[in-house]
Amino acid sequence: MTSRATSVRPRPRRPVRHLLVGLTVAVVAALTPTGGTTPAQAAPTLLSQGRPATASSTENAGTLAAAAAVDGDTGTRWASAFSDPQWLQVDLGARATISQVNLLWEGAYGRAFQLQTSDDGATWTTIYSTTTGAGGTQNLTVTGAGRYVRMYGTARGTGYGYSLWEFQVYGETGGSTPTCGSTNVAQGSPATASSTQDAGLAASAAVDGNPGTRWASAASDPQWLRVDLGSTRTICRVTLTWEAAYARSFQLQTSADGTTWTTIYSTTTSTGGTQNLTVSGSGRYLRMYGTARGTTYGYSLWELAVNTTGGTSEPPVGTTDPYNPNLGSNTFVFDPSTPTSTIQSRLNTLFTQQETNQFGPQRYAVLFKPGTYTADVNLGFFTQVAGLGMSPDDVNLNGHVRTEAFWMGGNATQNFWRAAENLSVTLPAGQTVERWAVSQAAPYRRMHLRGAQNQIQLWNGGDGWSSGGLLADTRVDGLVVSGSQQQWYSRNSEFGNGWTGSVWNMVFQGVIGAPAPSFPNPSHTVIAQTPQVREKPFLYVDGSGEYRVFVPALRTNSTGTSWYNKTPAGSSISLSQFYVVQPGTSAATINAALAQGRHLLFTPGVHHVTEPIQVNRTDTVILGLGLATIQADNGSVGMRVADVDGVKVAGLMFEAGTTNSPVLMEVGPSGSAASHASNPTSLHDVFFRIGGPHVGKATNTLTVNSDNVIGDHMWLWRADHAASGVPTGWTLNTADTGLTVNGDDVTMYGLFVEHYQKYQTIWNGNGGRTYFYQNELPYDPPNQAAWMNGSTRGYAAYKVADSVTSHQAFGLGSYSYFNVNPAVVEERSFEVPVNPNVRFTNMVTVSLGGVGTINRVINNAGGTANAANQTVYLTTYP
Repeated sequence: MTSRATSVRPRPRRPVRHLLVGLTVAVVAALTPTGGTTPAQAAPTLLSQGRPATASSTENAGTLAAAAAVDGDTGTRWASAFSDPQWLQVDLGARATISQVNLLWEGAYGRAFQLQTSDDGATWTTIYSTTTGAGGTQNLTVTGAGRYVRMYGTARGTGYGYSLWEFQVYGETGGSTPTCGSTNVAQGSPATASSTQDAGLAASAAVDGNPGTRWASAASDPQWLRVDLGSTRTICRVTLTWEAAYARSFQLQTSADGTTWTTIYSTTTSTGGTQNLTVSGSGRYLRMYGTARGTTYGYSLWELAVNTTGGTSEPPVGTTDPYNPNLGSNTFVFDPSTPTSTIQSRLNTLFTQQETNQFGPQRYAVLFKPGTYTADVNLGFFTQVAGLGMSPDDVNLNGHVRTEAFWMGGNATQNFWRAAENLSVTLPAGQTVERWAVSQAAPYRRMHLRGAQNQIQLWNGGDGWSSGGLLADTRVDGLVVSGSQQQWYSRNSEFGNGWTGSVWNMVFQGVIGAPAPSFPNPSHTVIAQTPQVREKPFLYVDGSGEYRVFVPALRTNSTGTSWYNKTPAGSSISLSQFYVVQPGTSAATINAALAQGRHLLFTPGVHHVTEPIQVNRTDTVILGLGLATIQADNGSVGMRVADVDGVKVAGLMFEAGTTNSPVLMEVGPSGSAASHASNPTSLHDVFFRIGGPHVGKATNTLTVNSDNVIGDHMWLWRADHAASGVPTGWTLNTADTGLTVNGDDVTMYGLFVEHYQKYQTIWNGNGGRTYFYQNELPYDPPNQAAWMNGSTRGYAAYKVADSVTSHQAFGLGSYSYFNVNPAVVEERSFEVPVNPNVRFTNMVTVSLGGVGTINRVINNAGGTANAANQTVYLTTYP
């Protein structure tokens, strides 16, 4: 990419007004609720008005008491002492299902607070949380249940206390206190421990549901075992199944954040065996904290089970009709009876809207049921076109499925975020060219371009540049022409008339009809087979009209497509087993669906989450339509996957919110050690974005802790340009690292990582493999001093840790464009331990336009890329 960041002057900060002025503003806001938060739809019943209210403190008991916030009078208010934390609580008199809470703040508001429910006024469950409250009137749609509801403030927005004109709780009364459920919510959840006796006795063994595996600690005190339940849960029972090495003294503790702990059970006289302990507490994390062993050995548990209150305390999860599913308002499904004019009109409307709309929230999927159509599909941003057949040949489009770059004068280096999948295309009579002029995050997957006389052009066809892409599981009967395409990855495909063209880095793997190996002139890296891969799951309609998801089987040492002239191997899942996620669905509801054993299908749109989506079950499938986007708000993690077998995540984008997240996606908790060699977790067309539509922040983007994970086409991107009016810059959209791999035997096919502020990729696990790597370094270091790694100039694009003893990488490119300060230097693009089992093959570094310097290719080997010598190749290291 060659876009330039926009310089925007910061606005002066507004002065803080006196409390009296703030009070006047708040009264107006209370009477006319417009202040920045869209009013929610009216809830069934206002339950809180006139009910008993209490508070942690009052500024003035005579006039600012708790009752004033539930009296229905917007001229009276509750105000707290000037300290943190503080709370206001209302007793609804009976258990109720809560659907909405309205907060009418006076000038002294809460910047960080939670809304919580309780059945007994002692154990609380959080149903809403924010650290970015702005006061005014907040109408909050929530999902929860309890007799008591409270606002629990942890950080004030002013120097005064917390002050509410009104605290309004809406919902429906009825329902009994939930009973203790029988589901073990700890099973399959991420587990960590203070120590392990050896790698075969890992923490995860105590929550795997297998009574024949166990966790064992070092032989010392204290020791602990912790399980992450994924979200705040009300815990009613914990069962400990001890091995002979038991705890004589221990506590059970809960925590909301894994740092601050509350003891809910304690004993000094345990005798081991199986202990079924009735408890009362809530938290996301639960741990057994042992202080005295019952033997001279460590602590050892066969299983730790956790039960929670169920029934109405969990968000409702609806069923999915697999014959008539609701795929969202932005999914358009056509069948052969749909008039051609209707189809083309819809396609034209979408393209007109999306041709330049790279940072808008709109997302679309256009799906074709099996049959024959006539259509010209010209794809803009955030649009997916896909067939609903079991084979691409079940849906044939007479016309085009194409991407052009005319909106940028032929320059396709910003043609991102679109997809064509599972279709066959027959070009119109007399036409022989299909154009797919794209750069990153634009897969052409499981496609069939018919006709040996035809060619697919991977650039705009005579003008402009293009910069990277993927062609996978695809049959092109004719010729593939790369033109000005700077780099490209083709995997498990078939080219009837071969391939022509090369710029910097073309990689072919398991491709029938690939060109002969040659590097660097032409720059063709050819790997005969793909060692282990699973193709991307896809939605289809069977002969009875039922929507299903096909999950392709794992293939070993494969060549060619998974479908052409063969029967695809794999499994099929009815859409009735999926929860279809619509924009606006809370993470709590999504996690409830996962806990009930459902797979997930995300409909097109931006899905905001304020707590992680927690995937704990083996073989869970998570599939997105229309490049559905999960945005991590309030500093949350977007998704966590447990250290289990065979999870498939496909067709999603993760986006950073404006509050810094520690990581956007984590595969396996820290310390994961289980082998998944026979059934690895796989990520397909999973993209990440930090900045662009707004200033975004995340310390890390994707962290892979599990072993044997497969990455199948990913782009991790820190924004180098943004929407109009949204600034980018070194101190604004901040992100240290793109990809961190801690697991062993992890494989990446088609990996794109760009513009991060420290290492782009850090690889700490052994046995890693990367086939095709594309990188641009950050454009915007303001000077060399701002971009130093100790005494080293800059950070490597791809860092293999010194402790690693085996690693392979093939076809790697790294480019500099230090347009803010061209004097900036990166010392080396690839930094690896010197070991004969750490091997890099076919590398290129480029100083784009001579702007900036890469001093060495790998370690101290390779020449310097700069204005005088812009492109440097190196074939092998060591």
